[in-house]
Amino acid sequence: MPDPARLKTGDCFLLPSGRPFILASDMTLTPADAARIFSSARDGGIATCNGGGDFFLIGSRFALSGNHADILLAMLPPIVHIGKKAEQAALRWSVERMMQELREGQPGGFLVAQHLSHMMLIQALRLHVAEGLTGGVGWLFALADKRMGAAISAMHDDPAHRWTLQLLAAHAGMSRSSFALRFKQRVGASPMEYLARWRMLLAGDRLANSSDPIAAIALSLGYESESAFSTAFKRVMGCSPRQYSRQREAVRANRLDPVAA
Repeated sequence: MPDPARLKTGDCFLLPSGRPFILASDMTLTPADAARIFSSARDGGIATCNGGGDFFLIGSRFALSGNHADILLAMLPPIVHIGKKAEQAALRWSVERMMQELREGQPGGFLVAQHLSHMMLIQALRLHVAEGLTGGVGWLFALADKRMGAAISAMHDDPAHRWTLQLLAAHAGMSRSSFALRFKQRVGASPMEYLARWRMLLAGDRLANSSDPIAAIALSLGYESESAFSTAFKRVMGCSPRQYSRQREAVRANRLDPVAA
């Protein structure tokens, strides 16, 4: 469980994992169900709370779907806390405009508010990534480094390509040795280690969410044989592709069957 975060006026926070949380002025107080406090929340995931005095809170919930959403969420901390004044300024226009739309009740106002909430989410993630330039390690933070981001984007766009250190360094506009050192410092793994990990994450996603045969998945990720792919998959993921697929099927079955042990 993460340590409590102290919020001040103007702060923004994200809870990427969707876990339950308590928001309180005194952590010893008995919490109230948020459903009662946000009883006026409308469809679309936006809720406001005016607690009286100078207290006003606005929140929104999001559902990430599509390929690789879990990969992104796994890179984020339990709490993304945006509390620096310079960071708050980047979000202030969207917040104030959303409050105006919700307050005035103009035609289409709630739709505008929804789009503003999406802008706030993206901006908050950008700020979190940018902060990583001061010491964050991982592919998400490395995207804020333009040179490392160029190499990572190339791998993401064409994971089946026969990438070499020299080719990736060319995308970054660096010498091979300088690129390899900087990539390891920013990402926490060598370029080839990262490429193998990315390929296996993509493979795991397809094994879990498609009926594609293992041979087809292997070929689409640049492996000439199923055996070579299976060896690489087990090295990175800790089990064979077939074992991984069976494990994911078991997890889905347990989620669908409420009486399953």
